Amino acid sequence: MNTLIEKGVEYVMPFYVDVHGIPKTKTVPIDHFDRMMRGSELFTGAALDGLGQGPHDDELAVLPDPDRVMQLPWRPNVAIVPGQLMYHEQAYEMCSRSALAKQIDRAAKLGLKLNLGIECETYIVRLDPSAPNGIAPNDPRDNISKAAYDVSLTLINMEFLNDVVSSMNQLGWKVHSFDHEDANGQFEFDFTYADAMTMADRFVVWRLMMKELARKYGWEATMMAKPYADRTGSGAHFNMSLADAKTGENISGDASDTRGCGLSKRAYQFLGGLKKHAAAIVAVSCPTVNSYKRLIKTGSMTGYTWAPIFISYGGNNRTHMFRVPMLRPHIEGQQNSAAHENLSSARWECRAVDPCTNPYLAAAMFLAAGLDGIEQDLDPGDPQLLNMYELSDQELASRGISQLPQTLLDAITAFEKDDLGRRVMGDALFKSYIDLKKAEWWSYHQSISQWEVDHYLTKF
Repeated sequence: MNTLIEKGVEYVMPFYVDVHGIPKTKTVPIDHFDRMMRGSELFTGAALDGLGQGPHDDELAVLPDPDRVMQLPWRPNVAIVPGQLMYHEQAYEMCSRSALAKQIDRAAKLGLKLNLGIECETYIVRLDPSAPNGIAPNDPRDNISKAAYDVSLTLINMEFLNDVVSSMNQLGWKVHSFDHEDANGQFEFDFTYADAMTMADRFVVWRLMMKELARKYGWEATMMAKPYADRTGSGAHFNMSLADAKTGENISGDASDTRGCGLSKRAYQFLGGLKKHAAAIVAVSCPTVNSYKRLIKTGSMTGYTWAPIFISYGGNNRTHMFRVPMLRPHIEGQQNSAAHENLSSARWECRAVDPCTNPYLAAAMFLAAGLDGIEQDLDPGDPQLLNMYELSDQELASRGISQLPQTLLDAITAFEKDDLGRRVMGDALFKSYIDLKKAEWWSYHQSISQWEVDHYLTKF
């Protein structure tokens, strides 16, 4: 506490997330820090989605993680700390963070740890009643058709981007790079991976950071997967690797891999589990009606959507649900060092994740599926080394490749049929998640869109 006071912290926010992954808190003056860290702050669970309480239940308490206190760089008088929900001094069964903790413990018993990196994409928009759907890119000058990696558009936004990157680095996240993405007003931030729990905590704070900093400029940061029908969607790709739980050494790579992806047997088993449960996982990693408007083959301004729609994997190939990046030596004479770097950086990327995901539940689903693959010795099959978008339905069928769910209803139906979600979440949270997502789907489906009015009002 004294260290925080010396740094100028006046208030602390112990937070947990609801089923959607949205952080909730009570704000505590710094003088009450020690009491707060013992779980003093109580919450009425019935006031929030997916926590399974009614007005007759006792309150939930949040038990903050003492190793994860973060002073907010853009609000230096405030510190925030993630925690897990407790009920009657026991871990609460419907806490998302606890669901991930259980899978982390399961992995540890196998001598394994999941490391996770998230590629954070977002649109920065301004509210404009005259624009389609009432939103437009944050800067009117950002209007070219091929906006990806554009230097001028990056520089136009540099003041805002510097605020974001500076805040991330002050939090110790070590930003590797950032860029203007494919669409107007769209940006991506890549930073150093961490263990799954740390990265899930950081992703929740990153979303909060983006909203706060965008609003300083009169803009909004949207985490919608597809805010514009004619532009590329936003992803939050999960880059995963396995490490030895004791030494921390990456054990995902194998230089002698005959399949050509440079992965170890356990990594392939992990991929086998991911493929087996992919349709159920996507109900959590792509959790909204809007998510499935991103998971289509064509429709963006630059042609293909770059979004995954097939349950498949390959090498450095962005047409799969699972991509396996492979580093290669670029300077003659450095083959040996590059080979070592390949092994220490071996990983696989799931591209079927978007920024709306609850990162704790998503990471728990990925880890549980992968551990199933290891425990059951599941084989993912051979990598597909081609452009998946160009295969016909017959060619896909001949290769045994199926497609991801095409709507939230399809995804939640697959989730309900698979036992993975129940094992990860427990009965109560599993049922709550299904009920919420079905209600979300039917609320959307029963609304009448402008498209329907335009096409059908006077047609017949």
